[in-house]
Amino acid sequence: MEFPDLGAHCSEPSCQRLDFLPLKCDACSGIFCADHVAYAQHHCGSAYQKDIQVPVCPLCNVPVPVARGEPPDRAVGEHIDRDCRSDPAQQKRKIFTNKCERSGCRQREMMKLTCERCGRNFCIMSSPLHWGCLHVWGQGGSWEE
Repeated sequence: MEFPDLGAHCSEPSCQRLDFLPLKCDACSGIFCADHVAYAQHHCGSAYQKDIQVPVCPLCNVPVPVARGEPPDRAVGEHIDRDCRSDPAQQKRKIFTNKCERSGCRQREMMKLTCERCGRNFCIMSSPLHWGCLHVWGQGGSWEE
């Protein structure tokens, strides 16, 4: 043999082929031939560090970023609940559209709870039944007619 130091043997135990253009795995740093350099082909134990997959929203086909260690289905679910631009997701969010008109209250309800006297919309906790109508409820704590 003219060049005994040229090339390297494949690190896959079942192969051990002498390859003159060996490839190094970027996850486990093993030397492999072209047939075994893929993570799945040499059963790489460090592939989880490099083989990162980004889930895609099934409704709007947008990639959803996921933090390491977080389940992808939770991230996709939160995306659908908050940021998804598809029609079904937006219709789901539009259920609570009736904003309370009491000052300082930011609550929204599914149904309108309109005061019969002033015509304003309130949430359940701010309704005239609980707090009294702002136009009708007097200073002394009694109803003014």
